[in-house]
Amino acid sequence: MIVAIDGPAGSGKSTVALALAKRLGFLHLDTGAMYRALTWLARRDGVGLHDGDALAQLARECPVSFSLDGTVAIDGEDVSAKIRDVEIDRLVPVVAQHPEVREVMRARQRSLGAAGDSVIEGRDIGSVVAPTAEVKVFLVAAEDERARRRSADRPGVGADTLATDLRRRDELDAPNTQPADDAVILDTTGLSVGEVVESIAELVEARR
Repeated sequence: MIVAIDGPAGSGKSTVALALAKRLGFLHLDTGAMYRALTWLARRDGVGLHDGDALAQLARECPVSFSLDGTVAIDGEDVSAKIRDVEIDRLVPVVAQHPEVREVMRARQRSLGAAGDSVIEGRDIGSVVAPTAEVKVFLVAAEDERARRRSADRPGVGADTLATDLRRRDELDAPNTQPADDAVILDTTGLSVGEVVESIAELVEARR
C-alpha cells in the first residue's frame, strides 16, 4: 500500500508522515529531502542551479538513498542535517522547478516506493508520482501557523524572514503543489500531530 501525503511547506508533511510510517510499520520516503540533497550536492560541486540538464545528470549519477533510521545520503555522504539549512530552504525551489530534474527524481521515487508499503510525502505524490496510491491526503494550514512551525524548525532565524521565505517558496512551488482530484484535504492548523496521524490512519484502515 502507498499513502501519499502532499502539501505546501509548513503544512506538517514531514512530521506527520514520519509518525504515520512508524505507526503503520511502513517505509517513510521524504521526497523533499531528495531535492534538498541534490541542491546541497550541486552547491558542493559547483553545478549551476539554473542548469536543468546538468542537475538532472547529477541526480542520475548520484541517486539519493534512505536508511531505515531516517538517514538521507547522497554521493556516499550523510546529509540528513546539512539539508535542513536555511540557505537550502531558499535554493531548493530553484532546483526542484526544472522539469528534467523532476523527471529523474520521480523515477527514483517510484522505484523506492515500489519496494513495499510506503508513506510518501511531497508536493505532487498523489497527482503525479503515485497516482494509484490507495490513500491520498493533502495537508493545508493557515499561513501564520505554517510560519510558526518553520520558526520552531529554524531557531535563530527571524520570523519576518521566515514568513517572507515561505511566501516566496509557495510562489515557486505552486506549479507542482496541487492536490489530486481524489485526495482528502486536511487542515492541520488546530490539530496536534497525533490527531492528524489518527485521521490518516483511519483512512488507511478503511481502504485496506
